[in-house]
Amino acid sequence: MLHLIKLAVGIRDVAHLREVQRHRAAANPPLRHQTRNAPRRVEEILDGGSIYWVIKGFLAARQRIVDIGQDTWDDGSSCCALMLHPRLVPVIGRAIKPFQGWRYLEPSDAPQDIPARRARGGEDALPEALLRELRALCLI
Repeated sequence: MLHLIKLAVGIRDVAHLREVQRHRAAANPPLRHQTRNAPRRVEEILDGGSIYWVIKGFLAARQRIVDIGQDTWDDGSSCCALMLHPRLVPVIGRAIKPFQGWRYLEPSDAPQDIPARRARGGEDALPEALLRELRALCLI
C-alpha cells in the first residue's frame, strides 16, 4: 500500500473541501481529482491507498483512492484522474512545507485518523484555524 499527499490550494478547511467536492461530483461525476502527471506506482496506491490533503500548511484529511485513469482537461489535453471515495476522514495533522504536484507518502509516515468519538468534541470541536495555530505552537 502507498499513499499520495497533495496541497488543497484555495481550500479554507475540511468543510470547504467537502463542499467543493460535492459540487464537482454533482456537476461531473464521478468524484475525481485531475493532475498533470500519473503516478507510476498505481498498483500500490490502489491496494488501499489514500490521498492526504494539506490545507493551509497542515495535513488535515484523507480520502481513499478507488481508481486511477486517463482524463482530459477542459481544453481537451490529457491528464490523470484520481477517482476518490466521497468520504473525507480527518487526520491528526502536522505541518507540511509547500511543494508542487503530489508526493508519495509511505504508510509508516501517514498521520493517524482522528477517532470518531474524539472528532465529535474536545479539541476537535475548536475551529480549524485555532487548532492549526495551537499545533504550530506545539501546545496540542
